[in-house]
Parts: sequence; C-alpha cells; structure tokens
Amino acid sequence: MALLTAFGGLGVGGVTHAQDLPAPIEAALQRAGLPRDALALWVSEVDPSSPPRVAHRTKVQINPASLTKLVTTYAGLDLLGPGFTWSTAAYADGPVRDGVLQGNLFLRGTGDPKLVMERLWLLLRRVQGMGVRSIQGDIVLDRSAFEVPEHDPGAFDGEPLRPYNVAPDALLINFKSTVFSFTPDRDGVAVHMDPPLSGVEWPRRLALAPGDCGDWRARLKADFSDPVRVRFAGAYAAACGERAWPVAYAAPAQFAARAVGGVWAELGGKVGGTVRDGRVPAGLAPWFDQGSLGLAELVRDINKFSNNVMAEQLFLTLGQLHGGAGSAAGAQAAVRKWWRDRLGEDGVMLNSGSGLSRSSTLSAEQLARLLRLAWASPLMPEFVGSLPMAGVDGTAQRMRGTGTGNAHLKTGSLRDVAAIAGYVHGPGARRWVLVAVINHPQASGARAVLEAALEWTSRQGR
Repeated sequence: MALLTAFGGLGVGGVTHAQDLPAPIEAALQRAGLPRDALALWVSEVDPSSPPRVAHRTKVQINPASLTKLVTTYAGLDLLGPGFTWSTAAYADGPVRDGVLQGNLFLRGTGDPKLVMERLWLLLRRVQGMGVRSIQGDIVLDRSAFEVPEHDPGAFDGEPLRPYNVAPDALLINFKSTVFSFTPDRDGVAVHMDPPLSGVEWPRRLALAPGDCGDWRARLKADFSDPVRVRFAGAYAAACGERAWPVAYAAPAQFAARAVGGVWAELGGKVGGTVRDGRVPAGLAPWFDQGSLGLAELVRDINKFSNNVMAEQLFLTLGQLHGGAGSAAGAQAAVRKWWRDRLGEDGVMLNSGSGLSRSSTLSAEQLARLLRLAWASPLMPEFVGSLPMAGVDGTAQRMRGTGTGNAHLKTGSLRDVAAIAGYVHGPGARRWVLVAVINHPQASGARAVLEAALEWTSRQGR
C-alpha cells in the first residue's frame, strides 16, 4: 500500500481505487493540518454509468455551504424554464387628471431577484409615462407573494450590514442595500449614495487624508446605527481613487418604502400621502407589468457571484409555484418533490436556497448525481455557463493550478466549510465531475486542498 500511495494512489492502468485518496491530495491535507475525515471527495466522468475514479466519504451528510445553489438553480431552470421571468405590476385605483393620480398607486412584487435601482427607475418612469406627475393618495407596496418571517440580519454571523445577510422579499429593491461612492477631487471627497433614500441624510463631502489607501473603510469611521443619519467621522485618502462601498440598510423593513420614495422624488414626482406597505385591492386590474431579466441570465449572477438573496428569491418562487406557498416550508417541499422525481431518492435536507445555513445537508454523491443529471440535460449549456470558471471569473477567480481555465466550479465557504463542485475539462475531451467538500473548524485554510483536487482531476485521462 505504501508503494501505491507513493505513486499517487494509482491502481492498474493508472486508475485510482475508489476509496483511495490520491497522494497529492493526501499531502495537501497534511500540510493544511487536516484529517482525512474532514474531506468528502468525488471524481468521476460525467457519464452516469461510469464508476467514480475517487469516492472518499461520499455518502456522509455534510454541510455544502453555497454548493446548495447548484440544487436551487438547476431545479429552477428545470421547473421554471430558462426563459422564466418575474413581474412587478403597477396598479391605480383612480383616474389621472392633469398629471395627478386621483387615488393610490400600488406596486406589487412577485420576487424579482434583481430589481436594482436602474430597474426601479425605469418602473417609476413608466408610471410617469402614464401621465402621472403627482399622486394624491399613497404609494402602496404589496409584498404578499412571499411569506418571510421577521429576520435578524446579524443572527448568522454578527454582520448585519453585509448585503449577503439580507432577507428575501417579494418586492426586493436593490438587495435592500445602498452603495456609497467616494470620489476625490481638488477640494476633498464627494460622497454619493445610490439609491437615494427618502428621509435619509449622509455627508456629501469628506476631508482628504494623507498617505496611502490602506484600510480605507476603517479610516472613514462610519456609523450606520441611525437609519436616517449616516455619519463618517474620518477621512478618505486621495490615493484610493474612486471606490464604492455596498452596505445593507440598517432598517431593512423600511428600505423599499424609502427607496421608492427617494427615486420618485428624484424624478420630480410628488406624493400627497405616504409610501407604505399594503395589498392591491381584489379585482383591481394592473396598469402594466415590468418583467424581470430571464432566469438563465439571473442564474449566472447567483452562481458566478454566489448571491445569497437572489438564490433565496428563486427558492421561495419554487415554493410559491410548486410547493403551495412562497415560504421556506413551501420551497423545501417543492425541492424535495423535484429531487424525488428527477433523482429517485429522498434525503435532501435543505432549509435554505443559498447555503447560508448551519443545518442544511447533502452528500458528495448526491451533488455528483445532480451534476451528472444536469450535464445530460438540454439545460446543460445554461447551467454550466452559470458556474465560475476556475482562475478566470466569479468566486473561483483566485483558484490556481493546471485546472485554471479548464473547469466550471461552484465554490462554497462558511466558517467551517470550504468546497468546490462542478465540471473539469480534461485531456482528450474527457469531462469530469468533481465534488470536494471540507467540513472542519480549520476549513478556511484549506484552499490548497481544493486546488490539489482540481489539479489532480484536470490531469486525468493523460
């Protein structure tokens, strides 16, 4: 066995026995100070009939972190279709006379994952295109398509201002986040906030700081604790050039109303009443619908950049359309049924569509079966194209080795999880499925293990 390990765990004909770890991966684990049972590893050809080249702890249930998005996005493509779109509809309960809507304007969301500022601007410009310059009543936001409980954005990891911790919402506007832009000029630093939020103040100018850029965010001495008054007590170095800082709004339940009110005012619109939550009256016909981008395009954002809230939007949509309710329970039911129908088994325990969870579990073998199913599907081009390319883009951009540019891999990371899964393009046009997941308190230092697994896989077939 020592001789076998010394030659990379190679068996007859250069094939690794399914339960052996190749020597380069074993060595990488040792250098990282990780035990063998911290790793679950599957390597096989994409053909479902081919036996695995490596199968190490592949039936053990593990926390997949953001590899969960592979399930969410492929189930979404399969159940909804790559051309699926969400709609955001506008309604009015009164006539328009001389530029004044004699009543209320209603905006009803159905879960558009990317209703960013530009698209909100277009939506409200279209309202103005209906002849509305002033609204006599209220702007009413209908978010009833999803059932989302009260959410503490700091509960998961104590980082409530990180946009990745934002909760889903049927009327999710700009990821409930603002972007502060800092632009140095001769007189100091101009500060801009997008989208403009009604009733929120922020410093429009800052002093210039000497020296190099360094930890520029810390030097700003930002205070976001007061939702209506942002403060920067520090300064900004000219050496930083122009920078942007995305920040989740400190009072997320108020964000949609403040964003709609702020953009409407910026467009010159007026409101006699307030911007508030509510429901569209039964039987009221929509003025118009604004469609979202297509699902195939949005899936690229979810997987390339591991966007958590977009994944949760899709997850809840599956629940709404296929699980009986736009709730976590409905989404879980929809995905469990889809998994049984497509893969013929139970056992998928996903309480999140994004992987931002400590209790979701899958096995490496289950993920490999999903990847093989997707490869054989007509949806393969849309799905594979949504995955980051190793060493090239997205969350896999920093991966290095002979697999660079030769693999489409979803990455996953939590405090105790480091993972990759996807497709590796090997010599001789052979295609491999790779799933490598580390669950361990020192997982954050295990990237070299994942890179060793990618490099070893990329050499198979030579």
